[in-house]
Amino acid sequence: MHNIQEKILKLMDTQDISGFSLRKIAGKIDETQGSPQKIKHHLDQLAKKGFIKIDQTNNHIERIISGLNADSNFISLPILGSANCGQALTFADNHVEGYLKVTKTILGDLINNIKNLFVLKAVGSSMTRANVFENNIEDGDYVIVEKTNKQVNDGEYVVSVIDGVANIKKIFFDNKNQQVVLVSESNQDISPIYIHKEDLDSYMIAGKVVRVMKKPDDLSDFMNAGAIDILRDLGPMSDEEHDYYMNL
Repeated sequence: MHNIQEKILKLMDTQDISGFSLRKIAGKIDETQGSPQKIKHHLDQLAKKGFIKIDQTNNHIERIISGLNADSNFISLPILGSANCGQALTFADNHVEGYLKVTKTILGDLINNIKNLFVLKAVGSSMTRANVFENNIEDGDYVIVEKTNKQVNDGEYVVSVIDGVANIKKIFFDNKNQQVVLVSESNQDISPIYIHKEDLDSYMIAGKVVRVMKKPDDLSDFMNAGAIDILRDLGPMSDEEHDYYMNL
């Protein structure tokens, strides 16, 4: 998350910024250099990520708290980072990067365990032949994960944490050889990960994958168009600033 967005959220923890002008918000967070449109951009980004809700009609801005809202059909689930579908390369920690908003019907009975649900963004293409409720897992998909203290079942899809990094695999318990095997499911030739039962202290299951939210095929074109709109709103800028906003 950009440091300006972090400053805005910290400010909102102590003050209601609903009636503040963009310049006043900039002054409150010590970001007086540059155009007030930069503050507007970061407010819009926070809204898109699900951290805040902007009511233009009533000039009101509020923080969004994860979980169930009794007055809404939507649920906000925290996005904690990314998990690699191949080698365990991408770190997934407890830093909330945003919120995924879904309707209650999507979660079904999982709504009863909402406090133990979180979201990761899949990176890589080694789980393209997975089958989670008839959905595979592709690069850019969001996976909803249920934290569990129970023993997972043979053949379930899990988020594993090995040496501090996260990955998505299908788990098998090889009791004959006293080991756990983590398998990728794709057309690629990716070797499994083997963990002996005596080495399980260095292995943690963060949870099991319970839903896959597919990324639309044309989303990249939509996002590129959105980036162009942002640049138009911000006006003249340096090459460095241009590259930054294009890669948000």
